[in-house]
Amino acid sequence: MRAETANGDGGGGAARRIAGVLGELLITCGLIVLLFVAWELWWTNLEADRKQHAATSALVQQFDDVPSARPPAGTADPGASSKADREEFGAPPAARLDLDGATFAVMYIPRFGEDFARPVTNGVGLDVLNNLGIGHYPSTQLPGEKGNFAVAAHRQTHGQVFYDIDKLGAGDRIYVQTREGFYTYAYRSTEIVHPTSSEVLLPVPHRPGTEPTTSILTLTSCDPPFSTAMRIIAYAELESWRPASSGPPAAIADAVAHTVAG
Repeated sequence: MRAETANGDGGGGAARRIAGVLGELLITCGLIVLLFVAWELWWTNLEADRKQHAATSALVQQFDDVPSARPPAGTADPGASSKADREEFGAPPAARLDLDGATFAVMYIPRFGEDFARPVTNGVGLDVLNNLGIGHYPSTQLPGEKGNFAVAAHRQTHGQVFYDIDKLGAGDRIYVQTREGFYTYAYRSTEIVHPTSSEVLLPVPHRPGTEPTTSILTLTSCDPPFSTAMRIIAYAELESWRPASSGPPAAIADAVAHTVAG
């Protein structure tokens, strides 16, 4: 009986030791997972923000006409401003893309924050989206061209540039600054599609073979948040443009001045 008791105690002690080791391993794995999540959701955003702000400031300094200060206040109504710009400046020129992989534009979206300004780079690989924020689909048109100027950005991590894409609504404007000047797009609609729905990138989305008569901007990102199951697509239509020498539209004047200042 004493031997059986001793053997039973020994087996129980070994089981407890194994359980203890497994418990420590699970805790360690849990901490590693938590650290990875913190890195993905926090650190990648900080690092990407730093890189994107630096790229934005460097780009606007290269433009020929850089507004160094806020221009005189204009109308606060973006629609009225666009109408005035159409009457004064007419049809927009097409933006130029000098080199593949080049960062060629800055996008301002007041709905995403009064100082929201992110660089736009040709290409949609992870080297662009993870570091520079907004990538231009090379197969699509450029600002000012008839057709579809389509871009992509992360909704979470790496700056979560398009996190609020679902908040866009009637009356919202999206502004694109290039070497040529400032292009103003008016939000039109949003849809949810499957990841394979490449027809949203056509010159006229969902209408293959149709010749475009207008210039549109298409924003693409993942949906729902923290998932890649679907894609959220937001469309805007070009309303007007103004040359760089005339300064930015009043709605983004402060944001542009802040970007120039770095």
